[in-house]
Amino acid sequence: MSDLMSQEGYPYRFNPSACETCQGKCCTGESGYIYVTMAEIEKIAALLEMDVKKFAGEYLFKNGYKYSIKEQLHNDSHECVFYDRNSNGCKIYEARPLQCRTFPFWDYFKTRVDELKLECPGIVDV
Repeated sequence: MSDLMSQEGYPYRFNPSACETCQGKCCTGESGYIYVTMAEIEKIAALLEMDVKKFAGEYLFKNGYKYSIKEQLHNDSHECVFYDRNSNGCKIYEARPLQCRTFPFWDYFKTRVDELKLECPGIVDV
């Protein structure tokens, strides 16, 4: 159990090996926003060997003053356009945004652990 991840101030730990079996619940489900910074946009575009402007036009939309990665609808599920159902993984894993890299340690879940457990099978009580 030494591979459990924890972060100060969070009332749970995370078992990353659960990602292999969960079918991308953190990348699919209800519609939401996957915000990206300009540096992240440039990094993802470079990984995909795309011009930033072309990448933004194809994969991003503006929400207020921020940019978010587009979703696609699959049955009743909204999925990040970079979620790969075949491999149950992320097509841009090496360049994924901070929002994705920090899941499940989001402030929102500090007081909503029961909700998080429904989404993520890797959540372990402290």
